[in-house]
Amino acid sequence: MKTKVLLLLLLSYTLPNTNIFAQDSTTVLTEKQIKTRTKTIAYTSGALYGLSLIGMYQLWYKNTENTSWHFFNDNPEWKQVDKLGHFYTAFHISRMGTSIFNWSGIDKKKAIWYGGLMGFTFQTTIEILDGFQKEYGASWGDLIANTTGSLGVIGQELAWGEIRIMPKISYHASPYASQRPKTLGSTWNERMLKDYNGQTYWFSFDIYAFTKDSSFPKWLNLAVGYGAHEMVFGRDKENMANGYYPYRQYYLALDLDLMHFKTKSKFINTCLYLLSSLKFPTPTLEWNQKDGINFHPIFF
Repeated sequence: MKTKVLLLLLLSYTLPNTNIFAQDSTTVLTEKQIKTRTKTIAYTSGALYGLSLIGMYQLWYKNTENTSWHFFNDNPEWKQVDKLGHFYTAFHISRMGTSIFNWSGIDKKKAIWYGGLMGFTFQTTIEILDGFQKEYGASWGDLIANTTGSLGVIGQELAWGEIRIMPKISYHASPYASQRPKTLGSTWNERMLKDYNGQTYWFSFDIYAFTKDSSFPKWLNLAVGYGAHEMVFGRDKENMANGYYPYRQYYLALDLDLMHFKTKSKFINTCLYLLSSLKFPTPTLEWNQKDGINFHPIFF
């Protein structure tokens, strides 16, 4: 949950600079402009880093009890939906980072590595802070998910020069949050961040980019998704002791690639860039361990 809060904080700070995400990659910059933009990124990133840590502390750590630094194994919890949350957040912070460094005009590979490591850097800081909290601790599973999220951007940019497999998220209200509101959220916005029963994580594949088939719509993707249900407690043993039986859910659906809908407005293009991290509601096939195959005319 903390990772998605961090992403929201970063978005709130970066949204005013819409021209960064909408920058025309064909723009030729002078050496002086490149140096100026690089300095701007360095100063702005440092400020965002500090502001994000302050925001995280106020939202999450202010009233917690500290202890000596330690690890905590939370890998068996929440059917690993939370780990996909870490992957997703690290990926999109790194994706924003590469866009920002591309805007600076520096060498393409440097932009990929510098920007791509931003997600890992931001997320690792959270794990260090978690390690000092008595209630939980640092998690190897979270660190691995954070690392692979950043590498997902770096690897695709180095291999293809673009993002062809986009992690996305969708949310629908679940009936389980009300059973444990302090953990799963008591308001709608809290539940979007805390209730793993309502979150679905997707990998949206750009079919056109892989096939280069001119007859296939550039804006139409194929997405596979993962979620889980009936999780009131983190671990299966706790759930079953209280009469809940968690199960995994797998999805297949069409998706829209909003990055192919370009306009003359830099603001609109930036909004499309940011919204491209969300799964578009479409007809969806589901298979789960409890009910088998289901069809949803529209699935969020």
